[in-house]
Amino acid sequence: MKSDLKSGTGIKVPPPIIYLAALISGVVLDYFWPYLPLPENWGNIIGAVLILASILLVPTVLIRFKKVGTTFDVRKSATTLITNGPYRFSRNPAYISLTLLYLGLGSVFNNVWILALVIPVLLIMDLWIVRKEERHLEEIFGEEYLQYKSSVRRWL
Repeated sequence: MKSDLKSGTGIKVPPPIIYLAALISGVVLDYFWPYLPLPENWGNIIGAVLILASILLVPTVLIRFKKVGTTFDVRKSATTLITNGPYRFSRNPAYISLTLLYLGLGSVFNNVWILALVIPVLLIMDLWIVRKEERHLEEIFGEEYLQYKSSVRRWL
């Protein structure tokens, strides 16, 4: 591992802050321009399922990080490449969990703005977070990460 890579990924904003900013923006937009996209019961049902899926996924991700003793903070440098558990199916299960939680909250709140803002959130995540993180992992883990990257999808 190169010593200059230990300083971190260069990512300044933790991903949950991006989702939270979009959530707050959606609430503010809904205050001024309300629109109810789903019948109330459907929003609650869909939202509950998405939130439950998110809650069930998070521990499986966190356990992997704790087991190998690497950081979960995307702003810091990883010490171990995790490829098992939910990482067998996606290179970003933590971000999938955040997205499920975000969409679940948007559905429960029956807020079209929150639901629509998922598009810019995912673009920001993909372009400014995930790609930076992937470049960093390539520099640290080299061929091992490239092989993993070629066999596991970025999202789903």
